[in-house]
Amino acid sequence: MLAENLISPQIEIIPCKVCGDKSSGVHYGVITCEGCKGFFRRSQSSVVNYQCPRNKQCVVDRVNRNRCQYCRLQKCLKLGMSRDGELSTVLLLL
Repeated sequence: MLAENLISPQIEIIPCKVCGDKSSGVHYGVITCEGCKGFFRRSQSSVVNYQCPRNKQCVVDRVNRNRCQYCRLQKCLKLGMSRDGELSTVLLLL
């Protein structure tokens, strides 16, 4: 618990690696905001078949993150988000 208290204030300064919004911690192995954490969790909990309506080069930022689920998920995966990442984070704090 002590390690979590020391890390948390520093993480809040670092923006979400996916969209740049204010981060809330390390989720699924990457520093993300609550929105990207929830999006990734939902994308992993069921079979999804997201399609990009453009050229698979959409800008994923705080303002546009909800416009293309395909590009947002690809960015999450490219940054290293994984279901196993959540377990690794917990083990690091122990």
